[in-house]
Amino acid sequence: MAGFEDTALPHLASVGRFALSLTRHEADADDLVQETFLRALRGWHTFTPGTDCRRWLFTICRNAFINQWSRKPREVEWGEGDLDAMPAALTHMQAVSEGIADVFDHIDVRPAIESAVHALPEPHHSILVMIDLEGLTYEEAAGVLGVPVGTVRSRLYRARRHVQEALLAHARDRGIGHSATAIPLATRAEARTIP
Repeated sequence: MAGFEDTALPHLASVGRFALSLTRHEADADDLVQETFLRALRGWHTFTPGTDCRRWLFTICRNAFINQWSRKPREVEWGEGDLDAMPAALTHMQAVSEGIADVFDHIDVRPAIESAVHALPEPHHSILVMIDLEGLTYEEAAGVLGVPVGTVRSRLYRARRHVQEALLAHARDRGIGHSATAIPLATRAEARTIP
């Protein structure tokens, strides 16, 4: 089809990363990418030239994933609403009190970040990947996910907070800082699930 190769195919790598963030398995991600581009090719007549093709492909990818995923039992509740900034402030205060507030300037945290991002439950995982890794705006991510911008902000806040707490745990596990004066990071209920 005219324009498909030049407009859609350059986003293959981005769609691949997004698909992997959704499925968390390479073989499933490959299948999802194939399904995404097959649907995109079939529906190419609906694409408006000059608009954001990557966002359009992400929407198709997410919808294809939901169609497959909705047939499987859900493992995570999808929460709504905003949280106070207090838990993030407490986490930062704990890092300061333990002497590890600037520790991430001195150690390699890439494996810890990758692990923390991989461990994020949906829908927080997708939001973090779209905005922090793929560079979509809040509005673009809201359009892809079909949710209000406020929901995107709330979920992103919670996802970033989870990653922050995981990085602090990583520093403690490496023996950095002192935990004697630690302030509790989260209640037991918060530690078990991310709302």
